[in-house]
Amino acid sequence: MTMTKPVLLFDGVCNLCNGIVQFVIKHDKKEHFLFASLQSEAGQQLLKQFALPTDDFNSFVYVKGDTYYTKSTAALFVVKRLSGLWQLLFAAMILPKPIRDKLYDLIAKNRYKLFRKRDTCMMPTPELKKRFLD
Repeated sequence: MTMTKPVLLFDGVCNLCNGIVQFVIKHDKKEHFLFASLQSEAGQQLLKQFALPTDDFNSFVYVKGDTYYTKSTAALFVVKRLSGLWQLLFAAMILPKPIRDKLYDLIAKNRYKLFRKRDTCMMPTPELKKRFLD
């Protein structure tokens, strides 16, 4: 499955992740991104395509064509495409990946404790449905 637009895969039951998706939608004025939860059929298919674990939802995944990025690198490539000053955060790419990912992992590990969890994946509004793969 190759998409014409970058796809963001996120943990569909994580409140933090859903909040980030809402943030990206709000600041993605040119509608660069499509979205799918990691748990969805489309998300699972993309994970399998890149030989990524299909049962570990601790990473945000940015898929662009035949390439993917995870964790902090995925997040930084997203802010690079947002409108406004958010693009300046891409400068954090100069930090070594192990340091960036250590911070990412700390947040990912504690996200359910800090932000809680949903019982089901987010349901997009009718006007946003075109931006979700499922």
